[in-house]
Amino acid sequence: MKNWKRFSSLAALLFLLAAGAAVAQNLKYKTLEGKVFGSGEAVLSGAIVYLQDSKANSIRSFISTPDGSYRFGQISPDIDYTVWAKYKDAKSPTKTISSFDARRNVTIDLHIKTNK
Repeated sequence: MKNWKRFSSLAALLFLLAAGAAVAQNLKYKTLEGKVFGSGEAVLSGAIVYLQDSKANSIRSFISTPDGSYRFGQISPDIDYTVWAKYKDAKSPTKTISSFDARRNVTIDLHIKTNK
């Protein structure tokens, strides 16, 4: 009986550790997605979306799809980011993604004043 209690306690502990590891694995990265809009709420295909991290100042870019959407995966939850978009000579206001924002999926739409 004593061995059975030890075994069941050990099994429960291993289960909790495995479940915790699975949760930690899912929280390892964030994703950022959204759409780029021009004047009049028209989506902008071909806009360049920039993502700059505050730690290394490295910049990643994405060209918006035909429906105006963009997506950055594998964003570190421990770093602040700045995101903005450019289309021809126009630029959107910059937006900040804080490391204190606990959301795994962040959605930010960017608006550029254009003639389109």
